[in-house]
Amino acid sequence: MHRPVHVDASVLHGRQLRYYDVVMAAFVAILLLSNVIGAAKLATLGGFTFGAGILFFPLGYVIGDVLTEVYGYARARRCIWVGFGAMVFMAFMSWVVVSLPPADGWDGQGAYDAVFGQVPRIVLASILAFWAGELTNSFVLAKMKILTRGKYLWTRTIGSTIVGQGVDSLIFYPLAFLGIWTSEQVLLVMVTNWALKVGWEIVLTPATYFFVNLFKRGEGLDVFDERTAFTPFKTGV
Repeated sequence: MHRPVHVDASVLHGRQLRYYDVVMAAFVAILLLSNVIGAAKLATLGGFTFGAGILFFPLGYVIGDVLTEVYGYARARRCIWVGFGAMVFMAFMSWVVVSLPPADGWDGQGAYDAVFGQVPRIVLASILAFWAGELTNSFVLAKMKILTRGKYLWTRTIGSTIVGQGVDSLIFYPLAFLGIWTSEQVLLVMVTNWALKVGWEIVLTPATYFFVNLFKRGEGLDVFDERTAFTPFKTGV
């Protein structure tokens, strides 16, 4: 491992990165699994009502923080677009598989419908909320890194999550459930989930520090987005 060197993100073009593909794979895997398993289930613990996906989905934001902090906004944006494409394909594949006529004697169609047959508005809300929330999270973190000159990592990870998860929640819950749940339920779950996600980010701060430092030393770089084009409508680096 090497001591991280302060560099602009532009120097990464053409450079071999040791862990970037591994972090991208983890990011997409957690994104897909958290959306398949828990996005539409309401759970209650200790008097708090929340979407069950809250337990694992914030890990994607932690990995998103690591991506932006270690590899810069452009490479984090590329991972977000890969995740966006994976979610679109997952939605298409789920629709095709659920729509196929079940074989005679197979009685699992109801369970399959319940797990994978999410209504289109929930799927659309999830995809749009992820895209907007993650890009906002990455943008805020990258800008705060420049403003803080790379110091006080916790302010960037928590601050970007407050904003990014706020955007995510403001898009997802009204778009997915307004008219299905009562307005009070939508507001309650939206605010509660946002608070829980921010709380998770705070709890996981030591893990974020560990992996950020691990990958920075492994790559030998500390990337700053001082000349980065921050448009979200680009997939290249």
